[in-house]
Amino acid sequence: MPSTAINNQLSAAARDPHLLQAALALHQNRLGDAEPLLRQHLKANPCDVAAIRMLAELAARIGRTQDAETLLRRALELAPDFGAARVHLATVLYHRNQPIEALAQLDRLELGRDDDNPNLRAAVFNRLGEFEQALALYEATLAKHPRSAKVWLSYGHVLKTVGRLEDGVAAYRCTLELEPGHGEAWWSMANLKTVAFTEADRAAMAQALASSDLPAEDRFHLEFALGKAWEDAGDPVRAFACYADGNAHRRALIHYDADETTRRVDRMITAFDKGYYATQQGSGFAASDPIFIVGLPRSGSTLIEQILASHSQIEAIAELPDIPELWTKLGESGIAALGDGQRGGLGKEYLQRVAPQRKTARPYFIDKLPNNWLYVGFIKAILPKARIIDARRHPLSAGFANFRQHFARGQHFTYDLTDIGRYYRDYLRLMDHFDATLPGAIHRVEYERMVEDSEREIRSLLAALDLPFEESCLQFYANDRPVRTPSAQQVRSAIYRQGTENWQPFAQWLGPLREALGEPT
Repeated sequence: MPSTAINNQLSAAARDPHLLQAALALHQNRLGDAEPLLRQHLKANPCDVAAIRMLAELAARIGRTQDAETLLRRALELAPDFGAARVHLATVLYHRNQPIEALAQLDRLELGRDDDNPNLRAAVFNRLGEFEQALALYEATLAKHPRSAKVWLSYGHVLKTVGRLEDGVAAYRCTLELEPGHGEAWWSMANLKTVAFTEADRAAMAQALASSDLPAEDRFHLEFALGKAWEDAGDPVRAFACYADGNAHRRALIHYDADETTRRVDRMITAFDKGYYATQQGSGFAASDPIFIVGLPRSGSTLIEQILASHSQIEAIAELPDIPELWTKLGESGIAALGDGQRGGLGKEYLQRVAPQRKTARPYFIDKLPNNWLYVGFIKAILPKARIIDARRHPLSAGFANFRQHFARGQHFTYDLTDIGRYYRDYLRLMDHFDATLPGAIHRVEYERMVEDSEREIRSLLAALDLPFEESCLQFYANDRPVRTPSAQQVRSAIYRQGTENWQPFAQWLGPLREALGEPT
């Protein structure tokens, strides 16, 4: 459909009373009202690309991203020059972890006429590890729009990732100059773990929290940030009160079922038993380059990654969602029915999916998604030569570290002390199963032992990976590689004991965690 025809159709859509009602319902987030209006309209006008794009927006909002992608591709099949639909498709692809495809869609936009959305393009570059290109785009955007708090925030995130800490903090401060109650900006500074908040900062956060019309997302971000500020100020009473409020407000907005996690672990234990592996000898894709670091978040996985990334043969990539996505695509009941070639095909597909993230010729790479502990059996089925490292930390230390942390996405178990304790027990249960089922397949690194004798633990870790010891691994903090996780700045410093003791001032409030762990309160 030529551009003139698209414009005519969009103009007509803007006058259609049913689409106007649907647009208003979308704007007001009344999705239950918008959907029947759109479907009724499309039944009568199946080629109306404006209505198709609106239905795609609705699908994306409720998490049906595959449906959103299908609808947007249909709209672009009917109207290849529909720039807004192409930008929307690129956004959906980005959120579906398909950054290369998202970039290809952005490249098809007609510069000077379509909205090329430099912020989205920069986010895609960031996802692909092309940090300098992302920074350049943000800087160009800020030169034109210096009062965009959203862009300053995103710019700060990338600056933090590449290790430009002071510049990152300055970008976050620019966000706050424009929007003093911007919760994510406050939390982003707290999350660096190195910013010393002043009394004026604490007062500013408290003032923002006193606002009755503060959006929920700003509120819980501010509560986590103020908790960190009070903790650093040596006031655990006020700090824990803030953490408790932040967790309660975050927990109210998400769905997490601890019983379902227990059932999933039960199913994994049943599916991947000794009998399963006895019949799968020689199956899977025989690639030895992946190294998976698994465990609870905040258990030292980024430290292990930084140590290994300082070795000349290992490249650190990121926390990659590909293993969970492949498992979801397969379905929990599908693994048993797969033939040898199909298991190998999944292993090969994983490597193809992560290939764009690899930037060096180093023979080994790290996938550091902590949640992959749940998929250890699946990993060993499709990639039998993959190495797996279990990052382990004292349960109260790890549990409280998660409770005081707000995660940008996922990790829904972390916002309640009982949920955390149950999650930890399920994690131990599955790791114990694989220690018995696949002896020696998982190398365990205990954070406390790494702190006590780093060289011994590093030598043991490298030996488990069949790699020679290199002195550079002891000076891991000198490695200036980009780090995207909350521990980004901590791993640029030598190991310190405080990380094993942070929970102790809060011990009196950790009864629910102790009880869920099965420890005496």
